[in-house]
Amino acid sequence: MDYITLFENIIKKHSFLCVGLDSEIEKIPSFLSKSEDPVFEFNKRIIDATHKYAVAFKLNVAFYECNGIKGWTSLESTAEYIRKNYPDLLLIADAKRGDIANTSKMYAKAFLENLPFDAITVAPYMGKDSVTPFLSYDNKWVVLLVLTSNPGADDFQYHNEDGIRLFERVLTVSQRWGTINNMMYVVGATRADMLKDIRQIAPDHFILVPGVGAQGGSLKDVACYGMNSKCGLIVNSARGIIFADSTENFDKVAGQKARDIQLEMEHYLSEHNLI
Repeated sequence: MDYITLFENIIKKHSFLCVGLDSEIEKIPSFLSKSEDPVFEFNKRIIDATHKYAVAFKLNVAFYECNGIKGWTSLESTAEYIRKNYPDLLLIADAKRGDIANTSKMYAKAFLENLPFDAITVAPYMGKDSVTPFLSYDNKWVVLLVLTSNPGADDFQYHNEDGIRLFERVLTVSQRWGTINNMMYVVGATRADMLKDIRQIAPDHFILVPGVGAQGGSLKDVACYGMNSKCGLIVNSARGIIFADSTENFDKVAGQKARDIQLEMEHYLSEHNLI
């Protein structure tokens, strides 16, 4: 999926919502435990209930890896289900990989070749050779970590040397590696005010914004500071949607939560004269 197609999907759906499938097995409704693959069954129902309001799904790989082979089966089944049934949706592997070049090459092969993901989150702090293997695939995206929501982000990401903060250097240098068609950036929603500075350096790139909803980020602030002429935002919500209810109606409640966010997004897109 290229830049223009992603923008067209946003306009068509009046949405820039990404539903995060952080499907922690201990939190899914207990009645699903009788299923052959409870996590996949949970995901499938969430996907079916929310897909019409979203332009992307993001699978946080840690919540699958922790369950060993069963977890990887759930991950693969979920990715294949989305790709088969909703091929217009951007499918993101939230894996936060990044290592020396030959290792990154294998990570890229795993997620962008052997699994049907469109994009993968990558940590940039080992430099260019750790990122470029992920950029070697056509119509695939690297989603580079820039500025995160966690308290520990202050330890390194705001380090200032000669008036340039570390996250700003990551933005500037990384644009030599990729383009707006194959590189996005991660900026946490709780740092929404920093999107003003980020847009000065990367005005056209798409930005993946986690942290809206349960983590306390403001969708209004994200849209205010981060939206550009092609929207340029994919805002992720996970727990606030997928774990909003634990009854047999959990999927219907999730669908309504996604719809509520989509309606708010529609308002901001209209304010920016994009729809």
